[in-house]
Amino acid sequence: MDKVYSVLENLRKPGQEKNINLPGNGSAPVNNVQTGGCPLCHDRGLIISESGESAVPCQCMRQRSLLAKIKSANISLSMLKCSFSQFNPNYYDKNSYESTRGRSYYENAAIAYRLARQFVDRALKGERPDGIMFTGNVGSGKTFLACCIANALLEHGEELLFLVVPDLLDEIRATYDNGVHDVTEQELLDTARKVKYLILDDLGAHNYTEWTRNKLYSIINYRLNNQLPTIITTNLDLAELEQHLGDRTTSRIVQLCQVVRLLVDTDIRIQKRRSKDQNTDREI
Repeated sequence: MDKVYSVLENLRKPGQEKNINLPGNGSAPVNNVQTGGCPLCHDRGLIISESGESAVPCQCMRQRSLLAKIKSANISLSMLKCSFSQFNPNYYDKNSYESTRGRSYYENAAIAYRLARQFVDRALKGERPDGIMFTGNVGSGKTFLACCIANALLEHGEELLFLVVPDLLDEIRATYDNGVHDVTEQELLDTARKVKYLILDDLGAHNYTEWTRNKLYSIINYRLNNQLPTIITTNLDLAELEQHLGDRTTSRIVQLCQVVRLLVDTDIRIQKRRSKDQNTDREI
């Protein structure tokens, strides 16, 4: 499985001496982690006393372990910045309402946040949490909450894989090309099927062919049958999902995941940019 992860990983090459933030307890960033040589133990993993008669483990060993898990999980550096402590419900309007249940955007966001925290809490207790599918328009915080879940689980050493669905499908297609490949289609699919916690991001951002439907069905159906917790994000609502993926895949997603809808009047990224620009104007 390691060679599959090496194909999927999207992080910087080892040896670059830069700092990154890792999530701490699923709520806030922890201390910076060096990806270059350790100045304390000089990459030995132990800090040796001046007498040379005793040694203690260096803190960099835990940091290296976390980095290895992050690489295996396919978490990008920008995703590492996501933590539950940064969730801001004020981006969601209290006076705008979804048409299905009549809940405000603010109420839906509170439910999504609660489900995400409960997923992590149950997982860390050794239980099997129900999956979650975050639906909603672009820039509504779906991927952010999925990353919060991922970071909280990784901090506690859980096995996890974060896959952007269009990228996964491209990786599978690439195995059909002539030439030598690091992994096979079967290995890629088995990795997604069997990993303990799977996050499928951006379901719906691709062309829907029978080939696409079959690959996604294969993953979803396996995880449902084996009760493997899965997080999904999509811009589509259930009716649109059924139209594009078919009823058999959509039905299994609904069995596998609780569905919660996140909606905003304005893309949260744009809201943040406007707020930042306003603060800059005040400083000037």
